[in-house]
Amino acid sequence: MTDLFEALRGTMATISLSRRVGRVVEAGGGTLRVTGLSLGTGLGDRVLVRARDGGIGGEVLSLLPNGLAILPDGPAEGVEIGCPVELIGRAEISPDDGWIGRIVDPYGRPLDGRPLLPGRVPRGLRAAAPAAASRRSMGARLQTGVAVFDTLLPLVRGQRIGLFAGSGVGKSSLLAKFARGVAADVVVIALIGERGRELRDFAEKVLGQAGMERSVIVAATSDQSPLSRRRCAWAAMAVAEHFRDQGLHVLFLADSVTRFAEAHREVALAAGEDPSLRGYPPSVAHMIMSLAERAGPGPQGGGDITAVFSVLVAGSDMEEPISDILRGVLDGHVVMDRKIAERGRYPAIDLLRSVSRSLPGAASAEESLMIAEARKLLGAYDRAELMIQAGLYTVGTDPLVDRAIKVWPALDGFLAEESPDGVAASFQRLADCLACRT
Repeated sequence: MTDLFEALRGTMATISLSRRVGRVVEAGGGTLRVTGLSLGTGLGDRVLVRARDGGIGGEVLSLLPNGLAILPDGPAEGVEIGCPVELIGRAEISPDDGWIGRIVDPYGRPLDGRPLLPGRVPRGLRAAAPAAASRRSMGARLQTGVAVFDTLLPLVRGQRIGLFAGSGVGKSSLLAKFARGVAADVVVIALIGERGRELRDFAEKVLGQAGMERSVIVAATSDQSPLSRRRCAWAAMAVAEHFRDQGLHVLFLADSVTRFAEAHREVALAAGEDPSLRGYPPSVAHMIMSLAERAGPGPQGGGDITAVFSVLVAGSDMEEPISDILRGVLDGHVVMDRKIAERGRYPAIDLLRSVSRSLPGAASAEESLMIAEARKLLGAYDRAELMIQAGLYTVGTDPLVDRAIKVWPALDGFLAEESPDGVAASFQRLADCLACRT
């Protein structure tokens, strides 16, 4: 009952008895010019345009000498000269512990058809990362439920990794395995620009009941405005910070940073920013890096946010701007390969192109030797694969390649295994593979 009253107080705190109102004086180029709201209005503030066909949300894009430039959330049909524009205020969200198990939009409204009350304390969408000098180091290795991450690509508490993959190679399924299997108190999932028909399938079938019971999904579908899609990532991170500040360990999953960057590109171009990085504006680098920096180990006395950011990589181009920017600020990157998926091995991880920067600290000396041995053998097989498949390799030519040929089927199968029994059992299974014991 106390929690209900707290939530009601939070709702009542957002009610305002008066609002400032301006007027639309110009519309065109995807933006609206509004007068009467210049004083006391800041960049990024939210407004509501009272159009002929109903209310349209929007955001303050530019402060002009003769008014404000507003970017609407949706189509501006029905907007007329003189339409009233209400100033709502700062772009905020008010997460609450009761959001666990729920699906919400980037504005904190429920998407699952059930009532949802906001928390008492609003949080800014673009909060600063914890002070660098006060942050703890990354923590202990986490059990993930996936054998390759429990051994060769360890994930530790507070680590931030990137998942680089093309479409249709099993990225969403791997994120769902993390949501179900990674040891964390709360899971916050940002679905940015997802297809609308996939949202319910992801929650009910891919994530499942066990995953949803400890998760908050923040979703903005692909048909929504770039403002909503960009806000989705910030809102989800604010929800994660709400739980982190309670001392909890939060797993943050973002799918995908590419669509976050594309949404920001649309907004930045509407604001007049020039494209420079293969069509992306210069500000996209700071947007991505500031989002990533908010995750990671928390300050002393707080919790941590372990983060997995997915990136849509077209044509396996790891040097395209979004991949390059994100890879430089993360603690590891995992590359998923379409060719591996096409031969039926999931997760389709290319181990030789993937790195976890939690090593060597996350592994014992014995475990490090096994990891190094597995990588060496997989690398030897990869270099000789064309000759082996063409029948040009002669056994006895290279002892390392000979051994790699023997262990490759077992190691390749190991990369697809789940790990229900924990890290120690996974390392024992890896040792068996290296010893050719299946």
